[in-house]
Amino acid sequence: MTPLPLAYSAPPQDITDAMRVAAQISGLAAVLFSGAIFGFFYAWICSTMWGLDSTDPRIAIQAMQAMNGSVRNMVFAPAFFGTPFVLGIAALLALKVDNTQAAVAFGLGGVIYALGGVFLTMTVNVPMNEALGALPVPTDIDAAREIWVAYSDEWQLYNTIRTVFSGIALALAGFGMMRL
Repeated sequence: MTPLPLAYSAPPQDITDAMRVAAQISGLAAVLFSGAIFGFFYAWICSTMWGLDSTDPRIAIQAMQAMNGSVRNMVFAPAFFGTPFVLGIAALLALKVDNTQAAVAFGLGGVIYALGGVFLTMTVNVPMNEALGALPVPTDIDAAREIWVAYSDEWQLYNTIRTVFSGIALALAGFGMMRL
């Protein structure tokens, strides 16, 4: 009499070289997309906002309005909106090649970026940008400084948070790629 198995396990699937290459390419894409968006957010921390904070607040407001108007473009959109999807595809393909560690890393990175990058941006930074964009730039430097300081301090706090989340997503994508 043959003993019954204690748990069901799927029969092993044949993992082809093409499947492995597809998983590796998707992992590389996940690292590139995650790195691009992390670098974008990080640049605002270490140069852009510091530069704007050090200039005439009327110019800072005008410059930020111009940058916020120009960022909605076909170069930025794939990295910003596509990163969670690319990470998700990498997770699925890692599962196809039976690499659970890589799949979990890519999948978790996608969720973390979707929440801390996309959701945070759409619910906090974008509304702040739109509110600033709707304001006429004051001619009085003190009035402009009051607007800029209130905007910049809060905006930078949330930008730092989304930078950390996108950095975690990048680290997870890197770990997933190493596991592949």
